[in-house]
Amino acid sequence: MASIVAILSSVLIFSAFSLGSSLSLNYYDKTCPHAESIIANAVKNAVSKDKTVPAALLRMHFHDCFIRGCDASLLLNSKGSNKAEKDGPPNVSVHAFYVIDSAKKELETWCPGVVSCADTLALAARDAVVLSGGPSWDVPKGRKDGRTSKASETITMPSPAFNIAQLQQSFSQRGLSMDDLVALSGGHTLGFSHCSSFQSRIRNFNATHDIDPSMHSSFAASLRGVCPIKNKPKNAGTTMDPSSTTFDNTYFKMILQGKGLFSSDQALLSNPKTKELVSKFAGSQEAFRKAFVNSMIKMSSITGGQEIRKDCRVVN
Repeated sequence: MASIVAILSSVLIFSAFSLGSSLSLNYYDKTCPHAESIIANAVKNAVSKDKTVPAALLRMHFHDCFIRGCDASLLLNSKGSNKAEKDGPPNVSVHAFYVIDSAKKELETWCPGVVSCADTLALAARDAVVLSGGPSWDVPKGRKDGRTSKASETITMPSPAFNIAQLQQSFSQRGLSMDDLVALSGGHTLGFSHCSSFQSRIRNFNATHDIDPSMHSSFAASLRGVCPIKNKPKNAGTTMDPSSTTFDNTYFKMILQGKGLFSSDQALLSNPKTKELVSKFAGSQEAFRKAFVNSMIKMSSITGGQEIRKDCRVVN
């Protein structure tokens, strides 16, 4: 029965996605030539006031693409009895939606009804990486916005607790390879995590170990200090790596030291191929940057929408 459910969910995921063959680099050259600079300015203005914005936008794009493709369905608000993706468990801590709203408002002033929310988010994610010291790339454009957003579908998002087999299945269902899995995991170089995403590794891990044995003992001790059993501050947690506002390869170096924050991070060492890539990226910032760009273009080309929304939070 479980295998039938898994097969059905795979079919549903595949039927919702297609790799965006209709996307092009010069999609807005004639219809909205200033689109990219308008979006870049909105991101830059937000980042100047809040250094957590780049990580938020990169995560937002990733979470959007993994459900129904990169169709901005994550941006839709819940309405009536329909609970939208942004209110699903993996997305309740996703923030900085106002940055996309701001860019979209300006786009609608200059070229109404032309630039999709999905393209706006894809471009904003690229700009977020650049402003964090990461690489730039040409973003293929022409995505449409989706009209469906269901919190229940976010159950298919990869979890911080996933092992390597579960990660591989999740990525392959979306047409992404093991190489893409490791490169895109490098996005964890930016950002912050709440205790809830890793506390199962630092207390009562299993019947034999209180702490996950794959975690460096001093790292585990520091996390136990950040996430006490009682009187835990509401937003208690830690940065994803020590240089959490800079796009670099520190994340991979941390994994090799047993200091990956999530089980899914440390799991990258449990497979020979992914372990080799972690070592490669830890040793070469340039190799990581190149692989990340290729995988971001591939992931952000998973399309699935139907319209161009006037307001990213509601369907037309």
